[in-house]
Amino acid sequence: MPVDAQTSYTVPQMRIAANLRPVALRRPPRLAIVFTAFGLPLCCLVLFVLSQPQPAAAQTTAAKHLLIYAIDVEGGQSTLLVSPSGASLLVDTGWPTPDGRDAARIQLAMRDAGITKLDHVLITHFHVDHVGGVPELVKRVPIGEFLDHGPNREDSDITRHDYAAYLKAIEGKPRRIVHPGDTISIPGLDTIVLTADGDHIASIPGVSPTPNPYCAAEPKWDLDQTENPRSAGVLITFGKFRFLDLGDLTKAKELPLVCPVNLIGTVDLYLVNHHGFNLSNSRAFVDAIHPRVAIMDNGAHKAGSPEAWQTIHESPGLEDLWQLHTAEDSDAAHNSPADLIANLKGGADGAWLKVVASPDGSFSVTNARTGQTKDYPHK
Repeated sequence: MPVDAQTSYTVPQMRIAANLRPVALRRPPRLAIVFTAFGLPLCCLVLFVLSQPQPAAAQTTAAKHLLIYAIDVEGGQSTLLVSPSGASLLVDTGWPTPDGRDAARIQLAMRDAGITKLDHVLITHFHVDHVGGVPELVKRVPIGEFLDHGPNREDSDITRHDYAAYLKAIEGKPRRIVHPGDTISIPGLDTIVLTADGDHIASIPGVSPTPNPYCAAEPKWDLDQTENPRSAGVLITFGKFRFLDLGDLTKAKELPLVCPVNLIGTVDLYLVNHHGFNLSNSRAFVDAIHPRVAIMDNGAHKAGSPEAWQTIHESPGLEDLWQLHTAEDSDAAHNSPADLIANLKGGADGAWLKVVASPDGSFSVTNARTGQTKDYPHK
């Protein structure tokens, strides 16, 4: 079902449209029915006023934020970014499912953000939980261009199959192969590719590399031969706010970004590498980037490794570690408090985590399951 920004859905209709199980979403407060001297309910007057076009100043104020949605694709990745200009970047598309579940969840996030098309879709690498949703998504949503790191490098039948399905789905559509140092044109944002096809950027404009004291204690990690270390990763800057997404980059490829010197600097929001697997998230890397907040896009029974969780949780300066799911194969000591988890054990799935960032560096995270928002003031 295509996204229609002019259509208003009730919560039950949204569930049906997305083919989701029920998910608790925030509802607007009820208006008291108060009659005015003219005999009209006050709520009707309020609704009439709200239905009128907003003044330019109000529209400008509403458009000053970067929106980031960590979409629940059950342990895969799909992250939607919408700039204040309305331009969009989707990083990965989740899994293929017969009912188009992940494409539908992406559409719900798009509708919440007020967009009907995707300007850019970046595929970090060609594992099924990242690229598998492309064939269904292209049927539903207009897409400006696809970005990826180039040919599949993994010697496995399943990855060759998924890469071939991707190429078939995007045949005739714009495609660009990205390299470290390339930029993605999104008005209002500075978006630079840090890693791609096993290579990494030599320097980042505006960032002075600094020695990393955490490198000395970090073991040497072997390079795995999968698509994971080939991940295309990006750093997105919005004023003073910085967001890092490196796909499924593994430890051997994380370390050159921060050892012997830290090329990245610090970030405000870190999308945890590789869904929180302990094959990624080396201590020298996580401690160097010094995130204020981290979001782990784990599944109920995928990733969220206790070792990786502990490394991130102990990172200097970390204020909160949010999770898309309770890591049900872990223990209570290595899961965040319930209000920081979008989808609880045994609960309905499909709830996202929504970040609203301001150019002064302040931001908030909203849990769609609870409707609660936590603010992180600028520093």
